Formats: sequence, C-alpha cells, structure tokens
Amino acid sequence: MYDLNEKAILVTGGTGSFGSRFVELVLKELNPRKLIIYSRDELKQFQMQQVIDDPRVTFVIGDVRDKDRLRSTMAGVDVVVHAAALKQVPTAERHPTEAIKTNILGASSVIESAIANGVERVVALSTDKAANPVNMYGATKMVADKLFIAANADQSVTRFALVRYGNVVGSRGSVVPLFLEQKRTGVLSITDPRMTRFWITLEQGVRFVLRSLRLMHGGEVFVPKLPTAAIMDLAAAIAPDCRIEHIGIRPGEKLHEVLVPADEAYRTLELDDSFVITPEPPGSDAGPWAHGKPVPDGFRYASDTNPWRLTVDEIRAMLKELGYDLTDSVQQTDGRAGRSTGRRGGPRQ
Repeated sequence: MYDLNEKAILVTGGTGSFGSRFVELVLKELNPRKLIIYSRDELKQFQMQQVIDDPRVTFVIGDVRDKDRLRSTMAGVDVVVHAAALKQVPTAERHPTEAIKTNILGASSVIESAIANGVERVVALSTDKAANPVNMYGATKMVADKLFIAANADQSVTRFALVRYGNVVGSRGSVVPLFLEQKRTGVLSITDPRMTRFWITLEQGVRFVLRSLRLMHGGEVFVPKLPTAAIMDLAAAIAPDCRIEHIGIRPGEKLHEVLVPADEAYRTLELDDSFVITPEPPGSDAGPWAHGKPVPDGFRYASDTNPWRLTVDEIRAMLKELGYDLTDSVQQTDGRAGRSTGRRGGPRQ
C-alpha cells in the first residue's frame, strides 16, 4: 500500500470545503514532507493562515487554468489531489465557457503539469453529475474524467485515478445550511418533493480520497457505498413544523443521483464498502481489484433505488453528530404548503 507519509502533497482548490478538511486531517493524522494549498481565493487563504501554523504548509495563489503556474508549483511534488472546479449547476448553465475553462482545460493543465514534474499519484474529485450528464457541469466533469483516465496511457511514471461521490452534507452551497436558515421563517423551499440524494460527510469524503490514493493502480473510478436521503425526509429532520413551498426543479438539475450508470456495469467490481469502475475491458486482468465481485449486467447504483435509505431520525442524528443545532424556534407564516414562490435560485439540492 502506498505510503503518504514524507510525501509532498499539493491540493488544488485547497481553500474550499473539501480542501480545508483535507488539509486539517492530513496535518493531524499523517506526516507530509510538504503540503501545498493551491487556490485563487486570496481571502480564504488569508483566513486559513490565521488558523494553520505549521512549517510544512505552503499557500500558493494560482488558478488551474494557468498551466505555467501549476507546472512551476508542482516541482518536487509527489501527490496531487485535484479538487478545484466550478461546481454550481445553475452557474455552469449560465456561464458554460467558464465551466469549460476551469473543469476541462484546468484538468488538462493538472495532467500535463503532473506528468512534466514526474508526480507519482494524482486523484481527481469527480461527481455523480458526470455519470450520464444532463447539465453543463456534469458534461464538463465527464470530459475531465475521461482526460484523467486517458492520461495513464503512454507514460509509466504518473498514475491517475478518480473518486466519485454525491452531495457532501453541509458543504458550501448545499441544502442543509439553506434549510437551517429558512427554518427561522417557517417556510422551506424545495425544488421537487421526489428528489433523492446520496449523502456523505466531509470527513468521510476526505478519508475515502486518502484510501483511494493508497490503493490506486491507475485509471480507476472509486465509488463509496453511501446512504440515500430523500429531500422531504431531510426537510422533516431539520424543520418538521415548517411549511413547504415547491419552487420547481432548476435548469440542469436531476431528480436522482447516479454514481455507477448501467453503461459502466460491465467493468464495475463490488468491494465490501465501495465499487471500483476499472479501466480494463471485460475478461482482462483487473490488477489489484481481481478479488472484487463483478456486478450484474445492467447494474445501476442510483439514489432512488439504493436499498440503504436514511430515516428521518437517522438524518437528524447525523446532523446533530456533525454539530448542527436543530432546536431553533420556527416563526410560523401564513399560507398553505405547496404554494410556489417562483424562486429559481439558491443552493444545490
């Protein structure tokens, strides 16, 4: 198993929700030789510097679109975790060219810079929306996924793999903070009551990425087994006394998440707590994943058919364990449930 201790690690998008937790956990539990936080957000870097006092940490202002900056920053780096992306579905729908520049051309810059510097391992964060994409964000991430997998060909030094999971509970722009804010008004806005989502905590996501880094062979897509939460159950867990307003699904938004589409079942192996989508064609050696169990033909790992579904009480217990205060009083408002406000924006659901 690959040892991450004494390695120089660079994380792109290092000031985001994932990056911040990644840095915290790595410094606490591992002993990296160097940890580079690469992002374009000057304010968030300043804020992180106020709480991180560690000589192993270096902050670098830079954009993944800037190949020259990336290439010089990766000099001497052993491991790269690529978390930088434009992730808001409505934003990518309105500004598709910007999503292409960051999510596709930025991925290409990461790949070329890593190969040029002889980086040993690169793990990129994918998304459920890259599986059978229906929106611009998902389409750009699908292309990025293909780039990272293809980068393993024709060179033997740098290995690339992907981690794919769904919504992160409480991350920036997610629905939990929105519901907690709306709870004070007595009204929750829900795009569609049928909606379901896979749920993973930030710490679970970081630990899964670290495990994937240790186990990767090259070209895999790692998918954790996760519970499903229905949007209406989430609303009931956070604010059972609130009125619900259905505002309609937003452009590019899916009702349900898919982490392993049926089209990829033929090369998907099931492990105890995860799935591995292998790059090898059927019948070939699956390398370190030969012990995995092939999934049935037509298998689809999706949030609406997932047998592991959280109850309202389980969702409430998870949120309390994460430190959320669910006891705020509700200011009731007039009106009947289901009335639309016409709002189309807001965080992801």
